[in-house]
Amino acid sequence: MITRLNVASIYVLDKDEALDFYVNKLGLEKGNDVRQGDYRWLTIRVPGEPGTEVSLEQPGPPLHAEATAAQLRELITKGALGGLVFITDDARGLYEMLKERGVADFTQEPTEHFYGTDMGVRDPFGNPIRILQQGKAAQKASA
Repeated sequence: MITRLNVASIYVLDKDEALDFYVNKLGLEKGNDVRQGDYRWLTIRVPGEPGTEVSLEQPGPPLHAEATAAQLRELITKGALGGLVFITDDARGLYEMLKERGVADFTQEPTEHFYGTDMGVRDPFGNPIRILQQGKAAQKASA
């Protein structure tokens, strides 16, 4: 029986740039940063939530042949490989803070919906990120 999610992955074009964005701009924290030969296992997570991490994977050796890596890099920049969804308790306040930190690639300002308030942003590589402040109906359903 599966009991919880441990690690999910997204592809980035540069691990150091991704780490800077996710930690210094979005406010997440670095999880693991381990090198094994040419491979670097680098994760981020929500501060104070060590249970689930996001692995920042870079296309190329030792994971992919160069032809595959080139195709993946093209898909990343198009935002075609999936993204992340985070929960916040203050979408509008977070939006203002992210703007102050220099985040500029918003795909949607905080918008009210029946399920809460959400906004969209892209990381420096094109990966879509949704940030949701759950409304009362969504909070009751997840309780």
